[in-house]
Amino acid sequence: MTYFYEPRLGHQLPHDPFNAIVAPRPIGWVSSQSADGGLNLAPYSFFNAFNYIPPLIGFSSIGRKDSLNNIEATGEFVWNLVTRPQVEAMNQTCKAVPPEVNEFEISGLSTAPSRLVKVPRVAESPVSFECRCTEILQMKNLQGEPLQTWMVFGEVIGVHIDEKLLNNGIYDTANAQHVLRGGGPADYFSIGPEQLFKLHRPSN
Repeated sequence: MTYFYEPRLGHQLPHDPFNAIVAPRPIGWVSSQSADGGLNLAPYSFFNAFNYIPPLIGFSSIGRKDSLNNIEATGEFVWNLVTRPQVEAMNQTCKAVPPEVNEFEISGLSTAPSRLVKVPRVAESPVSFECRCTEILQMKNLQGEPLQTWMVFGEVIGVHIDEKLLNNGIYDTANAQHVLRGGGPADYFSIGPEQLFKLHRPSN
């Protein structure tokens, strides 16, 4: 037996299972800056990488959030890796606050200058991607009606990596303590060496 539902009719479950199934997902912890210099830092659970060369990443803004407005205005943003040491601070940046409130301050985080964009990165984060926006797409449903959801894509033009995470020049995902978003109202996951296994592609 399987449980079947049509999303348009509702799932009839205690919590929407969609986010829990498409999970765990990397967190898009995006720092941005308004045209007048105001800083914003916000986590996005719909985030991922979409291309190698050039490297492209993207996140989905459900509703017109400050990050979306800032990126539209300046064309720049920074993605910051969330690891276990930053998870409580990241959670503080989830707060719904007015645009003039600086999430760096309310979360106790520090800014670090970027090299190629004006937007600062999170100093405490061991990895940051400096990005320039390539396109912003408003999503549509099957009827072609626009949704109040926007996909923001950016090309990664600069990468910062804590040298402690480079093992013989190879990024050490297993020991970087990545934090990932799960489903349910409060589920998160972390990655550690115990989850690592090797699987080489078959040769032609």
